[in-house]
Amino acid sequence: MSTASESPALERDVAHGRWSRFMSALNGPWHERGMQLFMLIVLGHWAEHLTQAVQIYVLGWNIPDARGVLGLWYPWLVKSELLHYGYAIVMLIGIWIFRSGFKGRAYTWWMISFWIQFWHHIEHLILQGQAIVGHNLFDRPVPTSLVQLWVPRVELHMFYNTIVFIPMIIGMYFHLFPTKEEEAQHTCSCAFKPRTQFVRQKASA
Repeated sequence: MSTASESPALERDVAHGRWSRFMSALNGPWHERGMQLFMLIVLGHWAEHLTQAVQIYVLGWNIPDARGVLGLWYPWLVKSELLHYGYAIVMLIGIWIFRSGFKGRAYTWWMISFWIQFWHHIEHLILQGQAIVGHNLFDRPVPTSLVQLWVPRVELHMFYNTIVFIPMIIGMYFHLFPTKEEEAQHTCSCAFKPRTQFVRQKASA
């Protein structure tokens, strides 16, 4: 008979097993679809930043009025530090949970993107902290991150998103076009080749 002390341990083992199976599937047969959804989110965020840049530098709008696309209808989206921090966390978690599906050169570049995003997330955490406590650092009129002391916020976060995105895309390229050695380690169907070939290879493995 199981004792009361064994029950929580059993529940943890079951939960761990379910999580392990989920992660294996996410970085295996679900990797391609999962990455497509993740990249859709990333590109959507990029579209907002690029639209904001066009509004400022091409159309000549004032920075408070340059709110991207969604921000034109929902201004609070741009002003909410929680939303910006939430996206930074989603990016960080997304890069981390999909990392196991990448092999060789793709993994190296993907993890470079992760560590840059980790610092980007720290900058947003600093901003979110100021919003929570209601006090801005350095006696600034608005929440201010560390690098923002030297680089304006719009340009800074465009830069952060760029240096996160570039190694991510390089990693994706190597993932889609792996060497034979890297492809032999793949557990997903992401490599650029006929899907029937992937199915035959896995069936014969």
